[in-house]
Amino acid sequence: MNLAEFVRRFRVDDPQHFRLADRDPGDTSGLDINKKEGKDLLEEGVERLADLQDRLYAQQRHAVLAIFQAMDAAGKDSAIKHVMSGVNPQGCDVHSFKAPTEEELRHDFLWRTTLRLPDRGRIGIFNRSYYEEVLVVRVHPEMLARQRLPGNPTGEEALWQERFEDIRAFERHLARSGTIILKFHLQLSRKEQKKRFLERIDTPSKNWKFSMGDIAERKLWDAYMVAYEDMIRNTSTPEAPWYVVPADAKWFTRLVVGGALVEALERLSPAYPVLDDAARSQLTQAREELLKEDEA
Repeated sequence: MNLAEFVRRFRVDDPQHFRLADRDPGDTSGLDINKKEGKDLLEEGVERLADLQDRLYAQQRHAVLAIFQAMDAAGKDSAIKHVMSGVNPQGCDVHSFKAPTEEELRHDFLWRTTLRLPDRGRIGIFNRSYYEEVLVVRVHPEMLARQRLPGNPTGEEALWQERFEDIRAFERHLARSGTIILKFHLQLSRKEQKKRFLERIDTPSKNWKFSMGDIAERKLWDAYMVAYEDMIRNTSTPEAPWYVVPADAKWFTRLVVGGALVEALERLSPAYPVLDDAARSQLTQAREELLKEDEA
């Protein structure tokens, strides 16, 4: 499998002509493999990702930010869990963003996520992000009242275009500063979401994952699809591309996410630092002193 070609088909490189309806949530790229074979492929990718992350951490020159956005039950948590399973925890941070607090509402909409950006050398995972401000807030414009914005906007089109502009500028700044940005929309079908909701209701160990709010949001499915499509069309850029990942088959979702991370890091080609002559001399001296301990 050519990894670059495999993940490219899910990356949105022509956002102006992007249509969410053209993407199939059940797509598996014609891969004639079973779940076990898919798991084996993922394990290979996880091993490669772990090696690349180790080099990224040692080099301390770039950071990686992976953003996940999706409808409820699309598998964000499980994708993060499986894809990042082999990465050194010291070099990875995961942040989940829920409804904003009163303190967060007193700041601009990018403030709370900016505080959680990854350091150079680390991989940062955002489970939901500032994109909630052009998704859930767009579908529920009444939420704007709590933000106390100048002019008391009520959700006019101009507001979303301004936020898209702000996001593009913010991500361009991050990219110029050394952050590699990958954004994943896990595209779940309405039919599969229903199946997963029923499983959560019928399985006692999964009851905690379900709330009646999930049903309320499901009724707004069409409005969310419009918001997602507009978001992707306006914010998929060369420096911060969106990947629209089929999410009906979890094993395939994980393959695409893992493949995209590996491919991006391979293009970056992080390397272990090469010591200069002075540092090498110090290592030689340290080695000699350690060996002398055996002679004493």
